[in-house]
Amino acid sequence: MRLAGDMPSAQVMTPEAPKAGTSGRIVISVDAMGGDRGPAAVVAGMAESADKNPDIEFIVHGPEDELRRLISHRRGLSERCTIRHAAGVVTMQDKPSQVMRHGEGTSMWSAIESVKNGEATVAVSCGNTGALMAISMIRLRKLPGINRPAIACLWPSRNPGGFNLMLDVGADIKADAPDLLQYALMGASYARNGLGITRPRVGLLNVGTEEHKGRAELKAAQDLIEAATEAGSFDYVGFVEGGDLPSTRVDVIVTDGFTGNIALKTGEGTAKLVGAFLRDAFNATLLSRFAALLAVASLRRLRKRIDPRRQNGGVFLGLNGTVVKSHGSADSTGVSAAIKLAFRLAQSGFRERLAARVASVAQAGQDADLAAVEDRNSE
Repeated sequence: MRLAGDMPSAQVMTPEAPKAGTSGRIVISVDAMGGDRGPAAVVAGMAESADKNPDIEFIVHGPEDELRRLISHRRGLSERCTIRHAAGVVTMQDKPSQVMRHGEGTSMWSAIESVKNGEATVAVSCGNTGALMAISMIRLRKLPGINRPAIACLWPSRNPGGFNLMLDVGADIKADAPDLLQYALMGASYARNGLGITRPRVGLLNVGTEEHKGRAELKAAQDLIEAATEAGSFDYVGFVEGGDLPSTRVDVIVTDGFTGNIALKTGEGTAKLVGAFLRDAFNATLLSRFAALLAVASLRRLRKRIDPRRQNGGVFLGLNGTVVKSHGSADSTGVSAAIKLAFRLAQSGFRERLAARVASVAQAGQDADLAAVEDRNSE
């Protein structure tokens, strides 16, 4: 981790950023320094998003001189940006515990701080996932009633919207039954606000769909999730298997972070492998190259559909603020996709709706417990 020395982590190098929403635009806080491709790719992604959406403003965090130079080369971007100087950088090799103790002078810390202070509605970073979650939990804190935050990702599927949602994909490798219930609630809220699904279908990932299969905590979670369907405004379809991840059977897949992260990385690797196989097949002979030329429009649609860059962005759920984690290797297209997701969630009032949904289910559970106690006392 390259620290900032004695430099404060959030010096304002341009006029004071407005509080989120005061200008009629959505303000997004961007960590410009965390990705593998450096700030040039991040700024290019910001420029793509700004060109497509006039309602976005940015607070950009990193070395002020470098960011000012990069932003000035993008027409019309300077007027949409406030630069916050932060000389330190959290690297991919830094341990979360180290960042928690010494990360205050970094661009990542500064980006989260803008959300905490109400200057931005959502933060976006391509940086170290463990460090980003650690800083987010320290500075933003968990929503009341949430035990373990989760990371949610979009999974290409045959559903009408083109995606299913899976969580957790790596925030915490552990999850007991109450945690899985909270993931179901948060995933359903995300599906409503981020994907426009009025009543999401939720499934619990298991080694089979039969009732007797799976670990004890999965069976306990199944009972809790099924009991929360009305208060959570979702439908529970029961256990689902790995083959259901891209299917039309379910909208939200709930699992622990260990399983979810392995599934996510396997899916990304498979998509790249399929793309490589297609390239090899169409380049094998002159005839196959001619066939590729005839099928170029269909191949472009397929490439766009399975391109991980265009579904880039895992959302940290369960915090007092919205954080979108972009792939570390994201190029401008990937960064733009993450910003688009961040904008959509901010525009929908997602965090507030999620907090209200979790609180309502928790209250329903307390009321049920109280009723059970009263029934026992009356016997």
